[in-house]
Amino acid sequence: MIEAIQNFFKTRIEAKEGDEEKETGARVAAAALLFEAAMSDYQLDDVERQTIKDLITEQFNLDRADAMTLIALAESQAKEATGLHGFTTLINQNWSETERVNLMEKMWRVVYADGRLDDHELHLMRKIQRLLHIPQVDYVAGKLRNKPSTT
Repeated sequence: MIEAIQNFFKTRIEAKEGDEEKETGARVAAAALLFEAAMSDYQLDDVERQTIKDLITEQFNLDRADAMTLIALAESQAKEATGLHGFTTLINQNWSETERVNLMEKMWRVVYADGRLDDHELHLMRKIQRLLHIPQVDYVAGKLRNKPSTT
């Protein structure tokens, strides 16, 4: 699986900086965390899937075909994963705090895509906050920015 991921990025996407293989892993890990957020309430609906697609396309500036390939790889990795540490370690090693905060913001968008916050989603987001070393102020700000208005 990792070889397929590496080949995908080596042939289609230039790494932003640093070691290409590590950046490739971090990108897949970030996309997998978006799927973890979507699946944490045990329902992956079309709205969440579309939100993930839009966020991945935006984050990595991908065309439709490349985005769909990355989405398939990331979803597969998320479903096969036994924990979050593998994903968060790659991200922590390769991304700045600003990039990690940006990922947390995107995860909040996925969590709130269905218009509500489930207890399992909240638990996952708190865990990810700690694993990615996200400051509390950024965690709360991202949560509030993405929370649906109650009118």
